[in-house]
Formats: sequence, C-alpha cells, structure tokens
Amino acid sequence: MSVGRPELCVGAVAVSGVHLLMIRRGTEPELGQWSLPGGRVEAAESVVSAVVRELAEETGLEGVCGPFMGWVERSGFGHHHVILNFEVTLLGDADPVAGDDASEVRWVPLLEVAGTNLVDGMYAFLLEHGVLPGGPVLGGS
Repeated sequence: MSVGRPELCVGAVAVSGVHLLMIRRGTEPELGQWSLPGGRVEAAESVVSAVVRELAEETGLEGVCGPFMGWVERSGFGHHHVILNFEVTLLGDADPVAGDDASEVRWVPLLEVAGTNLVDGMYAFLLEHGVLPGGPVLGGS
C-alpha cells in the first residue's frame, strides 16, 4: 500500500492534577502503543469539533477544546498524518471508558509517561510543550 495524501488529525491533551489521559491504540498505525485520544478530522468538520468528538468516542468523556498546543507529522507504511494537538478541559468527573479505536484508556501519572510504550515522537512532544516535568511550563510564554 502506498502513502496517499496527508490526512488532518487531532489530539486531545487532558491533564488532571499530575495525570495525563492516554489511550492504547487498538488499530494500526502503532497498534498497542500509548497515545493521546484523537483521530481524523471528518469532511466539513471543524478541528475543534473533531477534538471533542474523538475525545468522547475514545474515552467516553466530555470536554471543551482549549488552546492549540502544537502539531506533529507522522508517516509510515500506508499513512501520512498531520496531527494538531489541543489542550482540553474535561467536564465532570466520570471515569474514562475505552471505545472506538482505543483498546484501553487510563490516567497515566506524569512521572510514569516516559516508561510507557508510547507512539513514536509522543514523549518529545509532551516534553517540548510543557506537559511533562522538565519541559516548558504548560500555558507559559
């Protein structure tokens, strides 16, 4: 399979206290590895709507899309994704439940993220954007 045109995707960065909401990928690419909730932007859908929809589909949680955090580009056999990541504020205190493309969902302690089997580039992104200790302060200038 050849790589087609790039696809626009989104990711939801939800931090609660000292935990990051993460999903284990239930499909390729990077099946079984941990990532942020997210996925493809549908035709005629805004990126903000896609963030909220993907969060709900993969975790069962409702949230509000916040500021744009940063982007990554990932390509490999059969895929080329441009992923826009946004800060998300969760509504309520429900427990997450895996759904859609996620085989598992959990709150990962920020200090344990580095030891998790992450998708390619995830650790560097989270560190660079201040989500993990040792990087810039989240929301800082």
